[in-house]
Amino acid sequence: MPTFYNFRENGLDYSFDDIFVPADLFREGTLWSWGYGGRGRLGNGVTSSGSISTPVTTFAGGTNWKQVSCGSNHTAAIKTDGTLWSWGYGNFGQLGIGVIGLSGARSTPVTTFAGGTNWKQLSSGSLHTAAIKTDGTLWSWGNAALGNGAISGSISTPVTTFAGGTNWKQVSGGNGHTAAIKTDGTLWTWGIGNRGQLGNGVPYGTISTPITTFAGGTNWKQVSCGFYHTAAIKTDGTLWTWGYGNLGTLGNGVPYGNISTPVTTFAGGTNWKQVSAGNYFTAAIKTDGTLWTWGAGSTGRLGNGVTTGSISTPVTTFAGGTNWKQVSCGTDHAAAIKTDGTLWTWGSGSTGRLGNGVTSGTISTPVTTFAGGTNWKQVSGGTLHTAAATYEDPAL
Repeated sequence: MPTFYNFRENGLDYSFDDIFVPADLFREGTLWSWGYGGRGRLGNGVTSSGSISTPVTTFAGGTNWKQVSCGSNHTAAIKTDGTLWSWGYGNFGQLGIGVIGLSGARSTPVTTFAGGTNWKQLSSGSLHTAAIKTDGTLWSWGNAALGNGAISGSISTPVTTFAGGTNWKQVSGGNGHTAAIKTDGTLWTWGIGNRGQLGNGVPYGTISTPITTFAGGTNWKQVSCGFYHTAAIKTDGTLWTWGYGNLGTLGNGVPYGNISTPVTTFAGGTNWKQVSAGNYFTAAIKTDGTLWTWGAGSTGRLGNGVTTGSISTPVTTFAGGTNWKQVSCGTDHAAAIKTDGTLWTWGSGSTGRLGNGVTSGTISTPVTTFAGGTNWKQVSGGTLHTAAATYEDPAL
C-alpha cells in the first residue's frame, strides 16, 4: 500500500490504514476467507447458507490483493491496481454497485466504481462501507453513517459530500458510526452517537456530517470503530477510548458506564502502535510487540484463557507475545498476525470463523492451524466470517 500514510520507527519504514504492517511486506498476494458463507460473504461463488472452517480462495486473478475489510454481511477489498471490489449481502447498498434490496447479493467480487483505480484504504462497517482515494477524498455508501448530511436512507453508489475533503488519511466504519483522520492529525466522527461513541461530549443523538470536538486533536494517528465504542492512538503513543463502557470495553478500569469524550487511563501508555475495536471488547498492540485485550471475556474473545466475565484494564497472557504485528476484532472473535507471518485466531468458533477446521465451540487462547501460514499480511474479522491477504516473499 505505497500511498498510505508512511512514517519511520526504529529505523524501519511503516505504512498503515487501520492496520500496522511493515511497508516492505506489501507484495502481490492472494485473498482468503472462511466462516459463514451465507449471502456470498466469502466471495467463493456460494450464496447459500453453510460454513467453511478452513481458508478458501476462489478469487480469479487473485494475486494482487492489497487490503481487505469485513463487515457484518459483506466484504470489500482493494487490489494493487487501485480497484475496489465488494461481495456479500448488499441489501442496504453496502456493496456500492447500485443495487439495494434482496437482489443485492454477490458471491464473487464485483466492481462498478467508475474511475476506480485510485482507491487507497477502506473499512467495512456493519451496513456501510467507507473508503479513501489517493487524491485524499473520502467516499461512503450503504446505510446511515455516511456523513453526507442525511440521517437515514441507503445509498448504493459511492458519495462524497465532505467539504474540503482532499486530505483524508484513514477511515474506520463501526456498527452505526464512522471515524476518520485527516493528514493534519485531526479526528472526525459522524453517525449514531447513542452511547457517546462519537466522542463529542454528547451521550446520545445522530450526526450526519463529520464533526470534531477533540481538544488538542492534531496528533491522531489511527482510529478504530467498534460496535458502540471507538478507540484511537495519538502520535505520542497514547491510547484513547470512548463510547460504551459496560463490560470494561474502554479499558479504563471501570466495568460500566458510557463516556462521550476520549479518556486514557492506560498506565505507561506511550508505546501503543495499533488498536482494533470489536463488539464489547478491544485489542491493541504495543511497539514492543505485545498484544493486549480488554472488555467482555465471553466466548474467549480476549484470548486470555477465560471464557466468562469481563476485564476493564488491558491484560496480556499471550505466551511469547513479543512479535505481534496486526490485530483485528470481529463480533465475538479476533484474529492477529505475527511478524513471522503466522496467523492466529481465538474466540467463538461457530460458523468456522476461526479457520481451524472446527465449526463450533470456543477457543480462549490463540491458535493457528493454517498450513504454510508464514506469509500472512493483513487480516480482518467480521460478524460471522474472517478474511486475510497474503504477501509474496520479498526475497523472491
